[in-house]
Amino acid sequence: MHFTPTSSSWLNLVERFFRDLTDQIVSGSFASVKELADKILTYLADRNQNPKRYVWNARGEEILRKIQRARNAMMESQATV
Repeated sequence: MHFTPTSSSWLNLVERFFRDLTDQIVSGSFASVKELADKILTYLADRNQNPKRYVWNARGEEILRKIQRARNAMMESQATV
């Protein structure tokens, strides 16, 4: 089970950034590391010219339900050990 504490919500946004980066630059293969690095730098330059905010929009109630489900699952797994 994977559980990221709500205090680590910034980490989710970092993961989302890298997902977006991957979606944008990995449309094929690269002939060299330099070609990949150039593609990444181009993506970052374009993104800096047209910034798009990442917005955390999870509701508190939803987060608390997920925490409770994770706690229940951990309790159940510990009870079977």
